[in-house]
Amino acid sequence: MRVLAITLALVASTLATPALAAPPDYGLPGTYPVAYSDVTAVAGGRSVPARVHYPATAAGVNQPVATGRFPAIAFGHGFFQATSKYTSTSTHLASWGFVVVVPTPQGGLSPSHSAFADDLNTGLTWLVAQDGTAGSRFREHITTTALGVSGHSMGGGAAVLAAARNPKITTVSTYAAAETNPSAKAAAATLGVPAQFLAGSQDTITPVGEHQRPMFAAKPPSKQLRTVTGGFHCGFMDSSGLFCDNGSITRAAQLVAAKRVITSWFRHYLSGDAAARDFVWGTPARTDSAVTFEGTE
Repeated sequence: MRVLAITLALVASTLATPALAAPPDYGLPGTYPVAYSDVTAVAGGRSVPARVHYPATAAGVNQPVATGRFPAIAFGHGFFQATSKYTSTSTHLASWGFVVVVPTPQGGLSPSHSAFADDLNTGLTWLVAQDGTAGSRFREHITTTALGVSGHSMGGGAAVLAAARNPKITTVSTYAAAETNPSAKAAAATLGVPAQFLAGSQDTITPVGEHQRPMFAAKPPSKQLRTVTGGFHCGFMDSSGLFCDNGSITRAAQLVAAKRVITSWFRHYLSGDAAARDFVWGTPARTDSAVTFEGTE
């Protein structure tokens, strides 16, 4: 009887103990349906066409925004690349509770890096204004004190320039950021906000040693350089285009790794997601078999 009583007590104890929640997987889509709207962002005398992906009540075009306020992120495309090649990244971020504005005007063969930085800031400034604009889709839906900037290649370099110019930007995370004119490396040296530079170890277009590492070295803490093992320049895009390369991992694997890194970064610094910190600075970040870690908090 004593053995039976002990056994029953152990079973009852086990049933009474709640199961630990599984850690979030930031490489998988979040819980929000994602909608998009094509807009013209107007701010500071600039007028910039853009597409905005956002958490919504239902997937589709121009659907109502989900309940609540959400941090805003501006994302810049790579040189001569269509913004549609980054749709999986912008929709992924939106599914995790971000409003992502993607300006479109610097897609030609002679883009201005300086103007691109201003385009990114115009998108963010416009979204902040929309939070208080009567009749706007985004009225009372933007966390105006939580602003991020990102981008790939040329757009990544422009994101660094944008952050250096805009004191309201909270943090930066980039894909294979390219040195720009004016210099993104010089701009990184002036940044006081946390910045992350995500690279591909087999990138032949903006090699990490010539582009992202100099920016990382110039940037004061907090900063990270995360490198996707076997990753390639165009692996950060949904499909290849002109001036593309290849790597030893698949595009699908690279995108999952990249989304996991960038999403956890923005969830930590913009959303106050307590679970995300480990994936930014803790053991999961430092032991990720797909992405090497360098950083100073």
